[in-house]
Amino acid sequence: MSIEVSQLTRFFGRAPAVRQLDMSVPSGAVTGLVGPNGAGKTTLLLMLAALLAPDSGTIRVAGLDPVTQSREVHRTVGWMPDAFGTWDSLTCTEILLTFAAAQGMDAATARPRALEMLTLVHLDEMARTPARVLSRGQKQRLGLARALIHAPKVLLLDEPAAGMDPRSRADLRVLLRDLASGGTTILLSSHILSEMEEMVDGVVFMSHGTAVASPPGWGPTPGQAGSGAPAPVPVGRTWRMRALDTGRLGEWTHSTQLSATAEEDGAVRLPVADDAAAARLLREAVEAGVEVVSFAPLSGTLEETYLALEGERR
Repeated sequence: MSIEVSQLTRFFGRAPAVRQLDMSVPSGAVTGLVGPNGAGKTTLLLMLAALLAPDSGTIRVAGLDPVTQSREVHRTVGWMPDAFGTWDSLTCTEILLTFAAAQGMDAATARPRALEMLTLVHLDEMARTPARVLSRGQKQRLGLARALIHAPKVLLLDEPAAGMDPRSRADLRVLLRDLASGGTTILLSSHILSEMEEMVDGVVFMSHGTAVASPPGWGPTPGQAGSGAPAPVPVGRTWRMRALDTGRLGEWTHSTQLSATAEEDGAVRLPVADDAAAARLLREAVEAGVEVVSFAPLSGTLEETYLALEGERR
């Protein structure tokens, strides 16, 4: 596991922001952090980033303790807060160079890396532009470049898509999937559940400062508060396949012994571990003579699950 949390608690005065939280996040995956306002998501991310000390409990981020090894954590983690704070008079390049220097990068390495990151988030044409003239969405993209400047192993993102236009949100989804495929562990918080559903491998549901049980197919599943044990992490999700010949589709899923669930219109739902597994299933279906019309992650289920969980806890 890249992130492990046990019995984590943090108070602000007498109010618990995070309480007895047990959670595990797998390496090389995109994990969503879902919950209502005040659930403790941002407080959790700040503690993981070694920017806020817990009152009790333990944290390990890539094997490091944010309390006693904060410097090492800062160099291992890329942190993107929900509000972009910077020096408005500096250009986009200067901001990235400043943060690169803070991470101990030498100038010869930092400048090409800064230009690479600006290109990655489609801000290369604004490299010499002062930050004060950027739109909210452009500042979000610059914030992401800032979080990535030192090639972190773990990426913590708080509302990364806020203020972005549809094109930028689509680019963000692709970028995060590519980073995860390359081994980066990503934990992100967002209220835009439809966007999150298209990019995450699993979710952690939070409410009143602790993790609550997530349904099958929407791992990682948190451990029970008070158990002190790392949580099991079933990473995967459900995809939906439609075909011209629903009978042939059913025959194929039956012959391959896939754990498929048939729908009334003849489509089937299939548990898929990751994008590579989805590509493999699609190829096998076509080679077996199934005329696939569509094959995509099942949408809408994350929001439905979130609303159901919140309804139960009110």
